[in-house]
Amino acid sequence: MSGGQIDNVSLWRTLEAPSLAEMEVLADEVYARLPEPFRRLCDGIIIKIEDFPTDEVLEEMEAETPFDLLGLFQGVGLAQDDAMAPTGRLPNLIFLYRRPILDYWAEHEESLGTIVAHVLVHEIGHHFGLSDDDMERVEAAADL
Repeated sequence: MSGGQIDNVSLWRTLEAPSLAEMEVLADEVYARLPEPFRRLCDGIIIKIEDFPTDEVLEEMEAETPFDLLGLFQGVGLAQDDAMAPTGRLPNLIFLYRRPILDYWAEHEESLGTIVAHVLVHEIGHHFGLSDDDMERVEAAADL
């Protein structure tokens, strides 16, 4: 083994999976790198990091296991915004589920930041009613 490979092995021995707080920092950093016009439209969206979806969410989404959902948009999308009275309405939330994201990361050859960006853009895309092609363009324009 070369010196660089030994250093990498040593590094991996001490690494731990990111905590909820660390995932929140990562999500905030990813969000900050999304195109500014896209972020401006997201005003008021709250990003929350949780280990897993709730049992109610799993049942509603008909998920087979808690690892099936990487993220979730919860709230009123822009298309429905004018149809809903603003009084008593909860803020729009995007949930990123840490453990399923980490599991996906372990099984794929993508960086953790790239996966978080993909899930975040996808869930924000639900808020806007964007197509998959639109979401791909936003990801491509992000400074990741």
